[in-house]
Amino acid sequence: MNILVIHGPNLDLLGKREPEIYGKETLEEINNLLEKKAGERKVSLKIVQSNYEGKIVEVIGSSLEWADGIIINPGAYTHTSIAIRDALAAFNKPSIEVHLSNIYARENFRHHSYISPVCTGKITGLGKLSYLLALEALLEIIK
Repeated sequence: MNILVIHGPNLDLLGKREPEIYGKETLEEINNLLEKKAGERKVSLKIVQSNYEGKIVEVIGSSLEWADGIIINPGAYTHTSIAIRDALAAFNKPSIEVHLSNIYARENFRHHSYISPVCTGKITGLGKLSYLLALEALLEIIK
């Protein structure tokens, strides 16, 4: 099984950027946890981080044949990107939207997601565990 993991804008700053909101773990630490869990489950991961909307759209499009599912933390693009939404809709396989913080306990503009309607599910507010639970859920949904 092949899973694409996409980290959106500013997630490369994890551990430094507002750790009281996003946690103290770095992106590398989260990726290592995902890789370990994927190894235990005999799953291949492709992990991408980009601050650029077009790059995220391209990665989704180029994974149509390879990936069986997507875990995506679109970051701020959650609330603004119809292009990423459309790419996920075209992917047309299971996908899970992930957020480290509870976006519903934050500013009102963070409460709306263009991404959620085209995702199979959403996990928010559980820090690094959000990603691990998304991987477990995605594997169950796909099999």
